Amino acid sequence: LQDIEKDLEKDDPMDRIACGDVGFGKTEIALRTMVRAVEQGYQAALLAPTTILAYQHFQTFGERLQSLPLRVAMLSRLQSKKEQERIIAQMKSGNVDMVLGTHRILSSDVVFKNLGLLVIDDEQRFGVKQKEKLRELRASLDVLSLSATPIPRTLYMALSSLKGISIIQTSPQGRMPVKTTVAKWNEKIVKDAIQKELSRNGQVYYLHNRIGTIGAIKKLLEKLLPKAKIAIAHGRIGEASLVKLMDNFKSRKYDILLATTIIENGLDLPNVNTLIVDDAAKLGLAQAYQIRGRVGRSERPAFAYFFTRSRPSEKANLRLQALKEAEMIGSGYQIAMRDLELRGAGNILGKEQSGSI
Repeated sequence: LQDIEKDLEKDDPMDRIACGDVGFGKTEIALRTMVRAVEQGYQAALLAPTTILAYQHFQTFGERLQSLPLRVAMLSRLQSKKEQERIIAQMKSGNVDMVLGTHRILSSDVVFKNLGLLVIDDEQRFGVKQKEKLRELRASLDVLSLSATPIPRTLYMALSSLKGISIIQTSPQGRMPVKTTVAKWNEKIVKDAIQKELSRNGQVYYLHNRIGTIGAIKKLLEKLLPKAKIAIAHGRIGEASLVKLMDNFKSRKYDILLATTIIENGLDLPNVNTLIVDDAAKLGLAQAYQIRGRVGRSERPAFAYFFTRSRPSEKANLRLQALKEAEMIGSGYQIAMRDLELRGAGNILGKEQSGSI
């Protein structure tokens, strides 16, 4: 926060990345910085990669800022066309102080009256063009990016001082590392892991990243655990249903959430402390790390199982090994550095975010 203060006092626009592990309080920093910008008479926008995440931030911000005279709005595909038009009109006239939204904020019909700060949440989920879009509209825009595992290009720019970087290394009190197991897929381990979690009244994420075969996995789980209540979540079920399903899961109407990588970003459910990943060799390193960060968000011991189905390639083996090594809390930066080594830094002036310089 002190780094950001200093940046905001300078004449040239801020371009800083706050690198903090999954669940280390990056949202809190975004919130405080946005309040700061609004105090100075500007509007602030937060760009999130998914509707679920934008909705979750909207809830958090609403709770935290209810005693302040700030107007917070959300802009995403969840709202009807009419509602979107109303919010866009308010943004243009300056009747909204903070906007939280998805790529919808980048659309050409969106005009701000006086945008002073852009926060990019989960920077690694956006392309270069998207990240630069709003900056083109206003050369003096302050930009704060948040990420647990920055894209190689972003990290390289930070290491070569083209961007500022701040690292949050202290974990929240009581947080414990997630016990990580990498193994060949095994029905018995899966059954035992889920039973163990359910016996302590917890919930489970089961990640299967193929919509075509997700139904078959549900049948298998029902056979293994007849009493468990299972919900399926993936991108094709529509955003409104997805938000409703997540709310139901949060209020413990289901025991297991069988999902695709849609759960990768930002979901914060402290009661879910076992994660099972089916066919983990297909995930990228930063992606697997982000997904593991969905569990272990309370003071309970958490467990993550990364299963491989066929024989993984050499690169996949390196990724899984790096994941196992980075079991300690706060390894996101380490993972990003390892990713930079494995993939290369990409173009500083072009669109590629990884690859040879």
